[in-house]
Amino acid sequence: MASSAQSGGSSGGPAVPTVQRGIVKMVLSGCAIIVRGQPRGGPPPERQINLSNIRAGNLARRAAATQPDAKDTPDEPWAFPAREFLRKKLIGKEVCFTIENKTPQGREYGMIYLGKDTNGENIAESLVAEGLATRREGMRANNPEQNRLSECEEQAKAAKKGMWSEGNGSHTIRDLKYTIENPRHFVDSHHQKPVNAIIEHVRDGSVVRALLLPDYYLVTVMLSGIKCPTFRREADGSETPEPFAAEAKFFTESRLLQRDVQIILESCHNQNILGTILHPNGNITELLLKEGFARCVDWSIAVYTRGAEKLRAAERFAKERRLRIWRDYVAPTANLDQKDKQFVAKVMQVLNADAIVVKLNSGDYKTIHLSSIRPPRLEGENTQDKNKKLRPLYDIPYMFEAREFLRKKLIGKKVNVTVDYIRPASPATETVPAFSERTCATVTIGGINIAEALVSKGLATVIRYRQDDDQRSSHYDELLAAEARAIKNGKGLHSKKEVPIHRVADISGDTQKAKQFLPFLQRAGRSEAVVEYVFSGSRLKLYLPKETCLITFLLAGIECPRGARNLPGLVQEGEPFSEEATLFTKELVLQREVEVEVESMDKAGNFIGWLHIDGANLSVLLVEHALSKVHFTAERSSYYKSLLSAEEAAKQKKEKVWAHYEEQPVEEVMPVLEEKERSASYKPVFVTEITDDLHFYVQDVETGTQLEKLMENMRNDIASHPPVEGSYAPRRGEFCIAKFVDGEWYRARVEKVESPAKIHVFYIDYGNREVLPSTRLGTLPPAFSTRVLPAQATEYAFAFIQVPQDDDARTDAVDSVVRDIQNTQCLLNVEHLSAGCPHVTLQFADSKGDVGLGLVKEGLVMVEVRKEKQFQKVITEYLNAQESAKSARLNLWRYGDFRADDADEFGYSR
Repeated sequence: MASSAQSGGSSGGPAVPTVQRGIVKMVLSGCAIIVRGQPRGGPPPERQINLSNIRAGNLARRAAATQPDAKDTPDEPWAFPAREFLRKKLIGKEVCFTIENKTPQGREYGMIYLGKDTNGENIAESLVAEGLATRREGMRANNPEQNRLSECEEQAKAAKKGMWSEGNGSHTIRDLKYTIENPRHFVDSHHQKPVNAIIEHVRDGSVVRALLLPDYYLVTVMLSGIKCPTFRREADGSETPEPFAAEAKFFTESRLLQRDVQIILESCHNQNILGTILHPNGNITELLLKEGFARCVDWSIAVYTRGAEKLRAAERFAKERRLRIWRDYVAPTANLDQKDKQFVAKVMQVLNADAIVVKLNSGDYKTIHLSSIRPPRLEGENTQDKNKKLRPLYDIPYMFEAREFLRKKLIGKKVNVTVDYIRPASPATETVPAFSERTCATVTIGGINIAEALVSKGLATVIRYRQDDDQRSSHYDELLAAEARAIKNGKGLHSKKEVPIHRVADISGDTQKAKQFLPFLQRAGRSEAVVEYVFSGSRLKLYLPKETCLITFLLAGIECPRGARNLPGLVQEGEPFSEEATLFTKELVLQREVEVEVESMDKAGNFIGWLHIDGANLSVLLVEHALSKVHFTAERSSYYKSLLSAEEAAKQKKEKVWAHYEEQPVEEVMPVLEEKERSASYKPVFVTEITDDLHFYVQDVETGTQLEKLMENMRNDIASHPPVEGSYAPRRGEFCIAKFVDGEWYRARVEKVESPAKIHVFYIDYGNREVLPSTRLGTLPPAFSTRVLPAQATEYAFAFIQVPQDDDARTDAVDSVVRDIQNTQCLLNVEHLSAGCPHVTLQFADSKGDVGLGLVKEGLVMVEVRKEKQFQKVITEYLNAQESAKSARLNLWRYGDFRADDADEFGYSR
């Protein structure tokens, strides 16, 4: 046991019993306890001590399962109060005891004192004094201890305490219930409210027997969400502990055994109840995990009501420190640098429904698989026609919906990637194809876990793992909960409805079908499309959602470098910059929603035309970035002027396809001057609209009279031939007329059709947008189309400034610009072109003051530093203004320079 003390008298006198010490582990009854020593490197030794000279009632016993005729034995009167008296007084306390007698069977009888020596409270005397125990029959008072017991008993009788009170003590007998008829109803009836209980037995670290109060249900409680090492029962009846089973059991025993606790009943498993035990000192479930005595289990963590993420965090704490059961643990991402474990990347492509291709800050591309989810798949072997080639995206139910969900949410956006594990490459087997190494990660955007969102919509399922398999999502519990919701609500894959069928016609290379389809596409004007694949810089595969077909599309008006081709017997090398052109097109349009204008088709059944992305012409962009040349066929196009202008600018830079371009001798000096000097050719414009992202629309003052004349004629025409209300069926991309709030008709373009009552339109001559019912729209008369007078509102952005990403700061900047320049005449100079819209400087017409510079001076925006030589003078002026605003602590700078700590992810980026 623990320490012992011994005192001796003369050699002829009686021996004084040895005083021993221990800590009370358990109270067996009103006259028996178990004491233990101090733990040293493992669970400590323990022994049972029975109180000498007294007797307390026997507690109830359940009949042995092996004896069918035996009956349960109830409590004797006052037995449970005696046990409770000792339990509350002794559990977890240090006591000292002396052994006075030991039977041949090994039972030890003695005196127990509360405290470190025999001067403490005599437990036997306290029991007798409370009327909870009696002196043993036939015992004569022939020593001081027995005399005191006799006195205590007489005092208890006189005071009518305990068993000496009136009545037979039947009210002290518990109505113990060993089984529950309907465990599910029993658990639900408590509504997850804490139930008072006493822990009567600890089977292992995570399974206990508890006495529920006040109704005395004796139930087995398994801790929700975790499992400790257990004691394996052998064939001969002996138990073999798993590693750390004994330590985990002692950990729970020393904290909970015979303690008053509260239990939240969370679920049931046969007659066992799943629950969480709450003690004033903490939650034992979390403590076991944190100390490395337990692991999380998926099947019950879902019912844990106090936050599964807390359990995972506690388990992760123990894993990282390799505590106890995790002593040999190796993290799935242990070999990765921190920068490779967590990073921000831009989504470039969605691969089916469980993987994406992202572009890292380094410019490299990486395929990321969503952790722990499985995309939709074909069920059964005979569901697919063997003569028909399988197209997974369209032929597997819900695969297209899943891909579209990811595409619309992620393409072109920056996401946060947290790598959960690396799945090693696996060779092919008879039933499973080979897999290369996979990086599996949790991907979030705006705080939303993409895998969880996908599963909650029923567009993917959660992979089940072996309990010891740690290669899983760091948010696995949320995925399971999302799947449970999807199943309950019958979403997607779990729906009882008929699966959606996508009959998509692939007319790529089918000349006959393409010929039939061509007139339809030509008449449609601009059609919506999604870029499914990029073969080269100017050759793409498009999906047309309205027509539900796939076409091969060639960009018109340009000559793009031809890529490498595999021909029979040889490999034809690609032309210079073909790969760069392909990459440029991929990054700009792959899996994006675009608009296409089909003009013609070639002999192979490929359609030729113009592709627009966010209002920009892809052919013009390729020419502008020196990745294509203008083809002579562009001469008859309305985009020819834009193409020539872009090509001229690209030639001057002498980059890529124009790297060896030789200019005319007369113009030899010009490029050098253009590099060193900024071109300032201001033209008068009228500012009509300012957008929320600080772009603005202007009208050319020189063509203003033409617009006024056209509007006057158009309104006269409409007045004489008014449109029939409700007769116009708007389609996205179409030009139309729209009645503004002032009651006048204006030219507009349909941007989105939500419903007949909600049509999003863009006023092409003024730059503002509005949502209207279809009753306020009509067909645009051909005499006033954009062929007669092009759209007059042109979009521009301020050059040399960065617009704040913070909503409040951006609103301040926009409000300032609206006050200063909206509906006023200004002077505009194009500084440089961009994929979105040209970037310009704007001057007030009267003072010639720079509007953008004024915003910088007021601390409303930051400077965008550009490296071109011709801009250095104006950039210096802008930077000086920024320093002045910073010194004066104006607006953005009111808390000092935030940029050192606030990186791009906080919204202060270009």
